[in-house]
Amino acid sequence: MQTLTTKQKIFNFPLTKIILALIVTMALVIIGQQIIGKLLGLTTLDRNYRNLIKGFCVSVLALTGYILFFKYYEKRKVTELATNGLAKNLIIGILIGVVLQSLTILVIYATGSFNIVAVNPVSFIIIPVTVAFTAAILEEILIRGILFRVLEEKVGSYIALALSAIIFGALHLSNPGANLVSALCVSIEAGILLGAAFMYSRNLWFPIAIHFAWNFMQSGIFGAITSGNEKAESLLVTKIQGSVWITGGEFGPEGSFQAIIFCSIASVILLYLCHKENKIVKPYWKK
Repeated sequence: MQTLTTKQKIFNFPLTKIILALIVTMALVIIGQQIIGKLLGLTTLDRNYRNLIKGFCVSVLALTGYILFFKYYEKRKVTELATNGLAKNLIIGILIGVVLQSLTILVIYATGSFNIVAVNPVSFIIIPVTVAFTAAILEEILIRGILFRVLEEKVGSYIALALSAIIFGALHLSNPGANLVSALCVSIEAGILLGAAFMYSRNLWFPIAIHFAWNFMQSGIFGAITSGNEKAESLLVTKIQGSVWITGGEFGPEGSFQAIIFCSIASVILLYLCHKENKIVKPYWKK
């Protein structure tokens, strides 16, 4: 058996790997974003299209940083971003996100708390599409690709799932209208669901698609607040008022009771399938 040197042990330690991966990926994203922003500022393109291009470039930079880091750091092929089965992962993921968000809004509508004021031109979805796919790719790369995946190799699927979900929820505490309850909602409905989606597919495109569809439907179609952020342009101009338990209050539908229920059901189904297909990773002390 090969004995690792102290240097190798340090570089193979999960926390070291996570920190370095985050630094490399975010450095590439931040520097690239600044350069792209300045270049686009020199053009006469409409603001919406500039943002669309910037969002696409940021997404590509995040994916590139991730792939390059783990390709050379771990000396392996980055299979979790493989394009094999890409269409299947995207289609099923988007359908799941659309259904879960639509059911959440349906409950708000059924209680008389959701009213459509007007319908905007289709062009109004450009900004929410940009925000949704950029956030989905960047957050899934950082949370599921780096944090969850690296932790899972050492402490197993369940501990990694719990830790990454808690951290994901905590990161939303700085959002407007956020509190401990809303952070807990995000941890359960998104942190666990998206982690379970990656566990089942072993491909980041699946949770990316769910994440994108959830956010886009919420802000781009139904005109609701997303994670406490200010309302953006949307296809439907809506008025959402009612019980905080049903509407999510200032944090938006993600902070609602029914969102937790629907997303938890989806999470349980995915975790059951993970068990059934033997996709649960055991912690190192049980191997």
